[in-house]
Amino acid sequence: MARQGRFTDWLVYVLVRLAAMIFQIFPIDWNLATARVMARVWSRVMPRHRCRAIEHLRLAYGSRLTDPEIERLATASMEQLTMLAMETLFVTRLVNEWTWPRYVRLRHIDRGLRVLLRGRGAILVTGHYGSWEICGFMLATLGFPVVAVMRPLDNPYLNRYLMDVRARRGLRLLYKKGASRSADDVLASGGTLAFIADQNAGRKGLFVDFFGVRASTYKSIGLLAIRHNVPVVVGYARRLSPRFEYEVGVHRVIEPAEWAGRPDELLWLTQEYTRGIEEMVREHPEQYLWIHRRWKSRPRDERRGPTVEPQPAAAAGAEDDPDGEPVAGTEGPATV
Repeated sequence: MARQGRFTDWLVYVLVRLAAMIFQIFPIDWNLATARVMARVWSRVMPRHRCRAIEHLRLAYGSRLTDPEIERLATASMEQLTMLAMETLFVTRLVNEWTWPRYVRLRHIDRGLRVLLRGRGAILVTGHYGSWEICGFMLATLGFPVVAVMRPLDNPYLNRYLMDVRARRGLRLLYKKGASRSADDVLASGGTLAFIADQNAGRKGLFVDFFGVRASTYKSIGLLAIRHNVPVVVGYARRLSPRFEYEVGVHRVIEPAEWAGRPDELLWLTQEYTRGIEEMVREHPEQYLWIHRRWKSRPRDERRGPTVEPQPAAAAGAEDDPDGEPVAGTEGPATV
């Protein structure tokens, strides 16, 4: 069975590399149009993913959106994810220190740059919104040493390939499993850690409000920030058009003085950066990964929670691991 699994992984890897080679022949914007067609096929072939996105949109927005609006956002969200996967094959070729202004606009980036230039350590967080790949990749391209905390892909061949892609511009990667000590070392040396901060943390996570519904959130990000007394920068990479065009910006900088002395510093900080992610998503909800099972774990005191999928037993009890895929990925390619 192990040999069969390795062969299947290798075969998938070969198919992905062949597809990437073919796509490289065409302009990126043509390929993004192809990705949108692929997303519409995906929604028909595997309707459960689209149904999950619709379910989560209804949970988040309730009656504030009509059924046609929700269905449109669900489809657009799947298109966004497919385009992101396509762009992963091209980003290192298209974006470098000379060409990035063709594709990326900066907004309020000075807020974050002031934090990074201090050299005293910082934590960058984003959500499954826009392109979490571009966030950390752009900072590395601009010369800022960023360490992105990630979960490796199950396919070791694809995982090695994507790690090589991300490392070409100096983005360092840290596997989240057993990463606590290494994360401490990065911050203690004045470095910068990047996380995808809207992952479900299981039943033992810290529950904070996300779109008015309690969502399990990892404690590790807040604990690291408090322990090392470093600011938390909430940022994003938002798509500007169906083309390969992005706006990279800073939404919020949370300084240590803001949580110091509060009755529950960890709860306040976790809620504050989660609120920042929600505010970003509300601006362009079609760019959020609504198929992501953000609310799958429910707090113990919630007798009858929202209609969400049950929590697998294996997902609980991991709140001590710094979470995030490089502000690139979730259950697929990932990075900040």
